[in-house]
Amino acid sequence: MAEGTDLQPAPSPATARLGRLQRLPLRRLIQIVLAILIIGFVVLGTYKTLNLPPDERYDPSTWKAFVISGVAQGGIYALIALGYTLVYGVLRMINFAHGEVFMMGCFASFFFADAYASSGLLNRHPFYALAIIFAIAMLTSCLIAMLLERVAYRPLRNSPRLVPLITAIGASLFLQNTAFGLFGPQTQAYPVPDVLGGDRTWTILGITMQRIQVVVIVTAVVAVIGLTLFISRTRTGRSIRAVAEDREIASLMGIDVDRTIMITFALGGLLAGVAGVQFGLTFGQVSPYIGFTPGIAAFTASVLGGIGSIGGAALGGLLLGLLQAVGPPLLFTGFNIPAPFQLQDVITFSVLVLVLIFRPGGILGSGEAEKV
Repeated sequence: MAEGTDLQPAPSPATARLGRLQRLPLRRLIQIVLAILIIGFVVLGTYKTLNLPPDERYDPSTWKAFVISGVAQGGIYALIALGYTLVYGVLRMINFAHGEVFMMGCFASFFFADAYASSGLLNRHPFYALAIIFAIAMLTSCLIAMLLERVAYRPLRNSPRLVPLITAIGASLFLQNTAFGLFGPQTQAYPVPDVLGGDRTWTILGITMQRIQVVVIVTAVVAVIGLTLFISRTRTGRSIRAVAEDREIASLMGIDVDRTIMITFALGGLLAGVAGVQFGLTFGQVSPYIGFTPGIAAFTASVLGGIGSIGGAALGGLLLGLLQAVGPPLLFTGFNIPAPFQLQDVITFSVLVLVLIFRPGGILGSGEAEKV
């Protein structure tokens, strides 16, 4: 070996471990610490709840009811989330006015449901009355969604992404205050036909469920399957996929981009109308403010599952519904919190923040952050 060559001593194992730790990104360290704290809280809360005294503990039938309620609520979130994910998949924008599109459909159907309940038609011919109620809600939400696209979003299509985002928030406030001015601030009781009343149940595979819960779950499954087939099998669906891939190339291939985007908003509006009626029948109420919380929850569901993915929106809605129904009693009851179910919104926003921190692309997404 040549003279004068410096021989560096081999680093000790402790020094090597310290070097790897120093090279670990700060963001990754924060994620690891946060994950440990979250897992610790979940384990501790679950342990304390499940080990409560027998007279303070939830029985198995109550937990089963929580799960069924969560699945049904997740079905409503999934229907709304599909509208978010369709628009984002085509325009790469978040339509924050979509919650108010859902609310307006629910309000429009309320007046027909109230008139049918007063005349007795809602109970004499419930299927006929419900068909009209669903049609009115779907038509109203569809028209409002198409109007938003034509008036508020189309002129800003080539603007920076922040501009249509701010416009969407403004459109949301406009629709909310319009409903406030036209219909009043008070909460209205949404009429429910006796055939779907809370005491009416069906037993499926040994599981007893309220009839409205069965209707919500079946409708959500049919909507997801139908939308998937429509996007993948029809000519219009292929046009939507082409516009989502590249608008300019799709236009050069002869696709009417404006018409395709309008159809995308119309599909989201139709699904929001269905969700609006189901929300009214499930919770028995309607007000100008019902669009905000379900809208944020549906947006969280679409982000959780992978925004831009139809399957991701359905999966995210199901998971978020279960988390909202099961999470508060499971995590907070053991800490003797007086009203754990009032913390459902805490679960929603916590899920949104954690998904953006740990997997911005969602469960079925790429896992990579994307600029909005």
